Amino acid sequence: MSEQNHPNHGLTHFDAHGQAHMVDVGGKAPTHRVAVAEGRIVMKPETLAIIQSGTAKKGDVLGIARIAGIMAAKQTSNLIPLCHPLALTRVAVDFELLPAENAVRCEATVELHGQTGVEMEALTAVQIALLTVYDMCKAVDKGMVMQGVRVLEKRGGKSGAFNAHTQVHIDV
Repeated sequence: MSEQNHPNHGLTHFDAHGQAHMVDVGGKAPTHRVAVAEGRIVMKPETLAIIQSGTAKKGDVLGIARIAGIMAAKQTSNLIPLCHPLALTRVAVDFELLPAENAVRCEATVELHGQTGVEMEALTAVQIALLTVYDMCKAVDKGMVMQGVRVLEKRGGKSGAFNAHTQVHIDV
């Protein structure tokens, strides 16, 4: 059935009667799948300096946030009701300090050989890593803002590749 004829306008987590269900991926061939997501947390310059110097009272902010992001990717199906539990083969969470923006950028890459994609796992890793930065620094900066969380890249599966850097974005 084409997306235009689908009773739910292509929303795959609903059946023909509008009931929520887990998508059946049993007939799909396993492929190597990769998803990359990013986001950032903006903060006061002094908060960024604490992160950069490693002098936060709670410890190594980015080291702990990295572990939190990895753990979150592995737990995505426990957090989002219709996500499949997946045997991830790789989760990498990296950070970049952006002094000109008073921000920390987080990028998560998640991979597996399987029948469904890993976008949700990459997005979850970024969100939880950024929440961990917030948690570890909130004593000195309650005004931090997380923003720009999005999928940058997706590879594998029937839908092929998606790269947000090559897409045209128009804000309306």
